[in-house]
Order: sequence, then structure tokens, then C-alpha cells
Amino acid sequence: MTGVERVGLFGGTFDPPHVGHLVTAVNVRHELQLDRVLLVVANRPWQKEGERRISAAEHRFRLVAAAVRGVDGLEASRIEIDRGGPSYTADTLAALRPLHPGTSFFTILGSDAAEGLRTWERWPEVVDGSTLVVVDRPGTTVSLPAGIDWVRVVVPYLEVSSTDLRDRMHDGRPLAYLVPDAVLAEIRRLRLYDTPAAVR
Repeated sequence: MTGVERVGLFGGTFDPPHVGHLVTAVNVRHELQLDRVLLVVANRPWQKEGERRISAAEHRFRLVAAAVRGVDGLEASRIEIDRGGPSYTADTLAALRPLHPGTSFFTILGSDAAEGLRTWERWPEVVDGSTLVVVDRPGTTVSLPAGIDWVRVVVPYLEVSSTDLRDRMHDGRPLAYLVPDAVLAEIRRLRLYDTPAAVR
């Protein structure tokens, strides 16, 4: 490859990953001409701790790996799992930079996460170490604090959430077309979301 590699970082709990995640990743990659997008599976998502029981990180990684299998330019990343502890984007960027010198990183986040950016651990390091990419749906607006450089990418809006998918799995409702077939097969193989405790 010639020139500077452009890599997107799309972090999340991915419990489970769904078509909305994939639509976001492929559209951002296309819009910004990224070489690849890493779906970075959080080890311990600090913003969600205490809300509900979160599936094991290794299981969530298997789901993401299944989701991106065969999708050009998308990769599952376990860098936060291997590091252990709470998952902070600042730490992930700091770990990736020496491994990929000269690479331009793009941190991909939704509008809600973007507006809460100042609650992030060492958020100025994320702003300084990458280009913020705020994903939004058509017809809406996003505002970030003054002085933060960012780009907006509009993607098709799909009314899909991991919370709803967990509820559906527990209730026996279909997940067809909401998650890739390979992800659904892994969910069933790992027996995830079978109990109310796992759902909530």
C-alpha cells in the first residue's frame, strides 16, 4: 500500500452486533475513503457497568468476528480485550499509534456519544490523536463543543438496537435480517441472551 493508511476505529460493546453497526461501518469507510474500519470490542465498557449484565468479552468478540467475516475493509479488533481492564479510547489510540506509525486514525461515534465527549476518560487525547467522525441520521443536527475538529457522516437510519435484540432473543421473537446469519448462529451456539438476567 502506498501513502498514509486511513483507519477507522468503531468501538462498542456489541452485545450483540447488528446490521445497524455494519451499515454505519461500511458507509463511513466509503464516505471518508478509509482503508479499513476496526470494530473494537470493549473489554469493560465503563459507561455501561452496573446497568445490566454484559456478555463475556470473548463471546462478544466472536459475534463481531462473525459479523464482519467476508465484509471488505471491516475487521474485528480485540485490542481492548487483550489489554484488559476498563476500555478507554485514549488508551486504544496510544497502543495503536506505535504499531502503525504514520497512520491516520478516525474515531467513529454516534451523535449521543459525541455530545457526551467531555465525560470520556482523557478525551483531549482522543481529539488530538484522531479525527472525530460523528455518525448521524438524515435530517438531524449535531453540536460539539467549540474548538473540536470533527466531520459528520450521514448514514441510513435503521431502527435497530442491541437492547431490542436481546429482548427479542429472550422472548423468542425473530432476529432474521436484524443480525447477520453468522451472528445469529454464534448467539445460538453460545446460548447467549437466554435468561432475563442476561437480557437486562
